[in-house]
Amino acid sequence: MENLIKALQILLKYGNPKYPTCCEHDTLYICGIKFSDVSAEDIEKLEELGFNKGDDDNFYSFRYGSA
Repeated sequence: MENLIKALQILLKYGNPKYPTCCEHDTLYICGIKFSDVSAEDIEKLEELGFNKGDDDNFYSFRYGSA
């Protein structure tokens, strides 16, 4: 849980969407924050924490999705 909180704190610097996440097919998606708006340094940290670039300029994680 600690790493998920760290990732969300990083993403909070780039926005505070009303509905920030959604889950489907064991994947957690970050909604309302564009991958292209996030600094390279923060992208590197997010990748270490289990988040990757999605097809729609967003972030996703298999690590924190539903099971």
